[in-house]
Amino acid sequence: MKFVLEVVLDAVKEAPAEELGRILHYWAGNVGHHPLEPGSGEAIMDSAYTAVGSWRIEDGQ
Repeated sequence: MKFVLEVVLDAVKEAPAEELGRILHYWAGNVGHHPLEPGSGEAIMDSAYTAVGSWRIEDGQ
C-alpha cells in the first residue's frame, strides 16, 4: 500500500508555503483517524476551505 497526498500549489490563493506547512501538520496528526486501507481518502482543503488537493491510500508501491 501507499499513502498519496497531492496539493496543487497553484490552487492555493495566499501564502502557498505556509498553507502547505499547515496541511502537512494537520494530516500528520489526523492520519490515525482514518483506516489505512486501499480506497480511503478525501479532499484536502486550505484555510479558506477551498479544495486544493486530495489524499488516498492505494494498492501497490
